[in-house]
Amino acid sequence: MNDEQRHAEGTRVRREVLGDAHVDRARDRTTAFTADFQDMITRYAWGEIWTRPGLDRRTRSCVTLTALVARGHLDELAMHVRAALRNGLTPDEIKEVLLQTAVYCGVPAANSAFAVAQRVLSEDAPAPEADDQSDVDAADDEGDEGGGGA
Repeated sequence: MNDEQRHAEGTRVRREVLGDAHVDRARDRTTAFTADFQDMITRYAWGEIWTRPGLDRRTRSCVTLTALVARGHLDELAMHVRAALRNGLTPDEIKEVLLQTAVYCGVPAANSAFAVAQRVLSEDAPAPEADDQSDVDAADDEGDEGGGGA
């Protein structure tokens, strides 16, 4: 496969994993200064690594979430929580990945990750029905959105 084919395949996978809106925003923000970087991540990360047959996308999402927590890349974590959902992970599976990171990456890192994931999951959750407001009020009273205030 040549660079042009890797770029095309990478763009396809990137759109499937991150969504058209994200990829379109990244493309629209590309400048002469960032163009080479965008090309490199599209070809390499998306066209070579995410397309490899050795791991399915769900597993790649688990690994990616863990790596982002470990390095404290919370903006990227939010994007990849959305991608994990798109790749078929459930909120409970994302929670399990984050619990695992607490042991191996540290409780403070996991606490921050839970806050980011909760925000993303709340954005994507359907609005509560009018007669189900008690659950929303209880959640608001819990305090730290990181899930425990470690």
